[in-house]
This record gives sequence, C-alpha cells and structure tokens, in this order.
Amino acid sequence: MTGGPAFDITSLHSFYINGGTVAEIIETIFARIAEVDDPGIFLHLTDRKGLLEQAAALGAFDAAAKPLWGIPFAVKDNIDVAGMPTTAACPDYGYFPDVDATVVRLLREAGALVVGKTNLDQFATGLVGVRSPYPIPRNAIDAKLVPGGSSSGSAVATAQGIVSFALGTDTAGSGRIPAGLNNIVGLKPTLGALSTTGVIPACRTLDCVSIFALTVEDSWRVFGVAARYDQTDAYSKAILATGFGAVPPVLTIGVPATSDRQFFGDAVMEAAYENALTTLTRLGHRLVEVPFGDFYKVANLLYEGAWVAERYAAVKDFFDTREESFHPVTRKIYGSARTLTAADAFNGLYTLAALKQTLQPLIASVDLFCVPTAPSHYTLSDLAAEPIRENSRLGTYTNFVNLLDMCGIAVPTGKRTDGLPASVTLLASAGRDAVTASLARDIHQVADVTLGATAWPLPPSTTTARTGDEALIDLVVVGAHLSGMQLNTQLRDLNARFCRATQTSNAYRLYALAGQVPAKPGMIRVDVGKGGRIDVEVWQLAPAAFGAFVAAIPSPLSIGTIQLSDGTTAKGFLVEATAIAGAIDITEYGGWRNYVSSRQEGLARGTG
Repeated sequence: MTGGPAFDITSLHSFYINGGTVAEIIETIFARIAEVDDPGIFLHLTDRKGLLEQAAALGAFDAAAKPLWGIPFAVKDNIDVAGMPTTAACPDYGYFPDVDATVVRLLREAGALVVGKTNLDQFATGLVGVRSPYPIPRNAIDAKLVPGGSSSGSAVATAQGIVSFALGTDTAGSGRIPAGLNNIVGLKPTLGALSTTGVIPACRTLDCVSIFALTVEDSWRVFGVAARYDQTDAYSKAILATGFGAVPPVLTIGVPATSDRQFFGDAVMEAAYENALTTLTRLGHRLVEVPFGDFYKVANLLYEGAWVAERYAAVKDFFDTREESFHPVTRKIYGSARTLTAADAFNGLYTLAALKQTLQPLIASVDLFCVPTAPSHYTLSDLAAEPIRENSRLGTYTNFVNLLDMCGIAVPTGKRTDGLPASVTLLASAGRDAVTASLARDIHQVADVTLGATAWPLPPSTTTARTGDEALIDLVVVGAHLSGMQLNTQLRDLNARFCRATQTSNAYRLYALAGQVPAKPGMIRVDVGKGGRIDVEVWQLAPAAFGAFVAAIPSPLSIGTIQLSDGTTAKGFLVEATAIAGAIDITEYGGWRNYVSSRQEGLARGTG
C-alpha cells in the first residue's frame, strides 16, 4: 500500500502532533484511491482543492477543541452533504442539498474532512452491495465476494484505508454486514441516537446512521461526536455516548441455541463463530444458549406488510412516476407494496408487538447477545444465481435488531481457516451501546487481525477505565449483585455502569448468611489486621437510581461507607452485626465469587 501513516485516529493525530500536515494526508488519500483503482466506491469525490479548503478552515491542530481534527471520512450517498449530489444510487432521483445532514455537520464541526459520497444498494434496500446502476464496489478482502450492503462503498473505502471512518445507514443490517465482510468495525447505534435529518429514509421508523471504522475506539470517538439530540428529527433520542471503558469481569452473554444456529452449510463460518465464543469464555464471561426461533420470526417481518409499505411510502411519488428509474430488484420490492392494505400494515404491527412481549424477558435475562455477523460469505456468482435468497440469508442475524430496538456492533474476530474475515456482532437493549462497544474492544484486541484490507496492525487500546463521574454515585457491591450473579440485573435495570473491580482494605470479614434466597454474603468492618481484603466491584448510579436502589435493600443488609485497598472510600454493602450469628465465615476465600465457585466445584466432586 502507498506510504504514509495508518489512518486510525490515534495514528493520524500522532502524525499531526509530530509535524505532519493535512496536505500530506490529502495526497495520500488520492494515491490510495489510485492504487485501489475501484471505480465503484465513490459516486462523488471531493477534489484536492476542496479538501485543502476544508483543511484550511480547521485552524491549528487542537484535538481537545476538535476531536476529529484532520480525520478524513466518507458519507453514504443517501446522506446529505452540502454542495454534493445525493442520489441514493438512483441518478434520476438526485438533488443538490443546501445544507449538511445533522450528523455530517456535527462531524465537520469536530474537524473531520469529507472525502466523498459512497455507493450503496439503491435506496438502501439490500444487504449485498450490488443493487446499484453504478460500478459495484469490490470486496476489499476478496474481489470474488459480494462487498455487503447496503453501505457497500462506505465499508470498502474504510477497509481499503482511504478514509479513517465512514457513515452508513442501517435498517436491516446495512451497517453491520459490510463491516463483517470487509474486516472492519460497524457500530449500529440505538435508534435515534444519531439524527436522521438529511437522510433519505428507507424505513423511517427503523433507520439509523451507522459508523464504519478501523477500530472500535475510533467508532466510539465518532459516536461521541455525533450522538446528539436533534429537535428536527421526530425520532431523535437523547442517548449519551458515555460508559465506554472497563468491562465487568463476568458478563452473561446470550448466544443462539446450537439447534437454532443457521450457517446454510458454511462449516468454516460456523467454526469461526465457535472460536469467537471460546474467546469470550477465555475472557471470563458466561455464555447462555437461548432459543432463537422468535428472533427469526421478527426478522421475517421486515420484508412483509408494514415495513415494505414504509419503504414505498418514503419515495412513493417518485416511484409512481419514474418506476423505470429503479434497479430491477429494488423495483420488484417496492412495487409489491402496491398490493398491501392498511390492514396488512396493522397486522404486521400487532404481530411484532406480540413477539416483543414474548422476547422481552429473554432479552432482559442477559447482559448482551453475541451472534455471527453473517452466516456465510457469498460470491458474486452465488448472487447471480440466487439474488433474493442469498440477500435474505445475509440478514439472518441482523434483520430483527432494529425492529426490537436493539443496539449493536460488528467486530472482527480473526481469519477463518480459509483466510476470509470472521466477525461477530454484539447486541443489547436500547441505550446499552457502551457495554457492547467495550466488549467489542476487548474482542478486537485479542484477535490476530490487521485493519481492514491493509497491513496496518491493530494499535493497542488507549481506553482507560472510568475513575468516576461527578454526576454518578459509586456503589461497592460484594455479593449477589456482582457481575454475572443473580441480582446484577437489578443494577442493569437502573442503568448502572461498571467502573472497576477492586478490593477492600484488610479491615473486613465476609460471611455466608443463613436463610437468604438467593444466597448472599454479609460483610462487616473489624479492626485493621483482623480481617482480610475482600474482592468487590464498584458500579456507578445516577442519584435517583442510587436512592431507589438503597430503598429496596432488605434487612439485615445495609449501606455504609467502605474503605477500599487504594485508600479511597465509597458507599457499599455491609451487614448488621446480629446477622452473623450462625453465618459461615468465608473471609479466607477472598470474596463471594471465589466462595461460590468453590462450593460448585465441591458439589461437582460430591464433596460439597
């Protein structure tokens, strides 16, 4: 590849700090475009003069004031950039917007440079990346494979190292499938976290702007800039880009039951997924197989009544007068909506509501889910033979996500045994973007991967654990509220954030209390030197949530001030002195988790 620095944000900012110029990076961008020689990536490209004008407006390097200073990015061509055509890969539909989409404006204000507009499946309808009247972007890893869609050009531009990140959109998986097929990160935020003002809708109630990046940390940096409530977007939500950092020692991760997994004969992809699950176990997390049949039922709804009608409604006037302008496959999908009735739409909504009610307890029972990003890689010849079937199969693990208002992030997990990229997607309930991204960061860090299609190594993580937040209250938990334990869901339900694992000072003793369901320990303060250091976790709660949590604590437990091994103090669980009569002193185990594990091992051996 053409020389110059790696294009992850940390490397580029280091380049600037050490005297490098934006002009040099601009020349590198055009050199890489020429080297890649893929006419299908960009539908409109900013020229050198335009990029230099953007750079001149930045002022002196200041990453504090402009966290994306000098960072090049691309924009999917269903998102407005002032002065550039927006076509949604339908030339006859094209127009020139006067203003940037909200998300583009926010990124530019943070110092990012728009390199160009990228190709897509027409009107963002498809997961294959080939439903475009323009040349088809080549998969960055293997040109024989489909690039994935609908955000094909954005993913390929990022994977080829032409830009540091790119915007896509995601309705059915368009921000995750191309990431998985091109060995990059694809962050699909909670619906409404990123404004869709200035975005051509596919299904407006489900659409979200997504972020392709070379690293998880880069995707989160971009998310942190772009996640802003926008009053001009009726579906906008105030989703704070906070909480990215330390991962709880034990997460409960839902995975599709073995009998429900679908790889359509791709044993290599199935093996790669199993390897990823092994990685999660090695990281200390607990996997729980869950039935996936109802998730698939939700996925099937996306291309039925209500949501096909919604796609049609978005461009109805244009479709009804210029149907011949549509790609043949897109035309067939949109045209089918003409036979639908309002009753069809409402029946779809009723079915979704029933499935949501069924799935809600299952979703709430785990911290997050880990699914394959795609069930297989498909070649262009596969798609030519089965254009509809293969597209549908690509959406196996993506189509249900926005219908259930979940957030997600696709992350590379290494290479399959045949050398093609492997990827998983982490999913969680709305608003839990931080936990999925934090775990994705850990998965990426232990994967033996380079960035996209480049030879650039994955840089070490620069994320530091949170040490506190002025708006939050620290809570020390010692027993059943620890991560992975039975009552941890009470913290999750209150949007508590994991801060760190630590120990108390050596002035505490720990007891297994009698008659508690579920089993609980009690910790009591003793004289210094007469106790031990007890393993604990520090979680953080908003003041109102902290008050609600404390009010629900049953006797004999209470909240007191806990002294930690680093000399700091925080509020946390203690037990009334009278409760230790008849309790078992388990201080020697060093913590509740160790004690429970020891008991389970003893029962397995028949000695407990």
